[in-house]
Amino acid sequence: MTGPQSNSVHVVGAGLAGSEAAWQVAKSGVPVVLHEMRPTRMTEAHRTDGLAELVCSNSFRSDDAANNAVGLLHAEMRRLDSLIMRAADANQVPAGGALAVDRDGFSAAVTKALNEHPLIEIARGEVAGLPPTDWSNVIVATGPLTSAPLADAIRELTDENALAFFDAIAPIVHRESIDMSAAWFQSRYDKVGPGGTGADYINCPMTKEQYDGFVAALIAGEKTEFKEWENTPYFDGCLPIEVMAERGPETLRHGPMKPVGLTNPHDPTTKAYAIVQLRQDNKLGTLYNIVGFQTKLKYGEQQRIFRTIPGLQNAEFARLGGLHRNTFLNSPKLLDAQLRLRAQPRLRFAGQMTGCEGYVESASVGLIAGLYAAADARGETLASPPGTTALGSLLGHITGGHIETIEPGTRSFQPMNINFGLFPPLASAPTKKPDGSRLRGNEKTVAKKQAMSALALADLDRWIADHLRIAAAA
Repeated sequence: MTGPQSNSVHVVGAGLAGSEAAWQVAKSGVPVVLHEMRPTRMTEAHRTDGLAELVCSNSFRSDDAANNAVGLLHAEMRRLDSLIMRAADANQVPAGGALAVDRDGFSAAVTKALNEHPLIEIARGEVAGLPPTDWSNVIVATGPLTSAPLADAIRELTDENALAFFDAIAPIVHRESIDMSAAWFQSRYDKVGPGGTGADYINCPMTKEQYDGFVAALIAGEKTEFKEWENTPYFDGCLPIEVMAERGPETLRHGPMKPVGLTNPHDPTTKAYAIVQLRQDNKLGTLYNIVGFQTKLKYGEQQRIFRTIPGLQNAEFARLGGLHRNTFLNSPKLLDAQLRLRAQPRLRFAGQMTGCEGYVESASVGLIAGLYAAADARGETLASPPGTTALGSLLGHITGGHIETIEPGTRSFQPMNINFGLFPPLASAPTKKPDGSRLRGNEKTVAKKQAMSALALADLDRWIADHLRIAAAA
């Protein structure tokens, strides 16, 4: 492009949501300017100038579209030609039943696709404050690390203080420094996932004595001082490991350190009391992240405490854990059904700022925001995706699906991962197996999830056929 056209959509922020939004706009035949402040101005968590850089985990979580809500969201996004899913699939690394990616390869693939698209212009530099008034169609997707000038401008415009919580980063270990005489490769229940073998995680076992000592060390370890962030709550889906430990001595054993579905080949007759898992973090298999070990421990404490884990006594860390502040809007109050700011409808929001949580969820909201913005640019109105779909149910939560608090002046809206609890109930839940026998116990739950997933994909296909002919053909 030689310069922004009058009907260009401006996307502010080139993380997962912004990158996906820009892709969907351009794929619909509408020019787009994608604004990214890095490397001119970096954030507390980013390390590169790459688009869609992953700063926390490298996992997109379950890829099981039939039984898992996030896997279903993967499938829906693939049907909508998601750039984020395309790049993830092309850069996957073994991770049991999850879809995990080589983070550098993933970011490079997204950056290359956006750079090469003829309708996308990438503008490097900070949008310091509200976008200029002549930008009539804007998607703000600046994520949890929105720069202060823009955050302040949004706060002033909405007369609403953004809620905030801490989002913590797990450490990454060099594979060659892990002692495999104590650890072993295995996925829980030997489950084979995308590109995996059923032996995709490194497992480090603990005895009760080791576990108790580890929990005590986590609680006593020196933590990062919050200062002005003191009273910011955590999001339960990404709690620091030491905060989980403080909730009770058995919390970790029933969370990231649960010992189920695994057998130690070095000592098959002894059941581990707790198990620490590490997941491949790059395609070369040279880096592994410690699953669920987000932390606000100081760097020296991390090395000291994590090296007490059997198999990690000589661990060399490629990156230590960290902590950053996450912010989001009170979206049900501030945004309309198409993610537009009620106070200034030219501004549309996407990604974590809207109150979704997770890589895939953020990208999916960017996807629908891009489709909405492209329709606006063409002078059309796009119908929202059905509420029976993962995309539609997540959108419904963001724009009003939560339960309001009964206390005046307070808010109950909180970030949410996609889950089947956001979906409307089935008109008729399955009660029988294909052979005619009755479903019992957990079989009912499994069958219900599979029926909801099948309905979601069927309804999404109809929505695409009815409303996205232009976008699908672009």
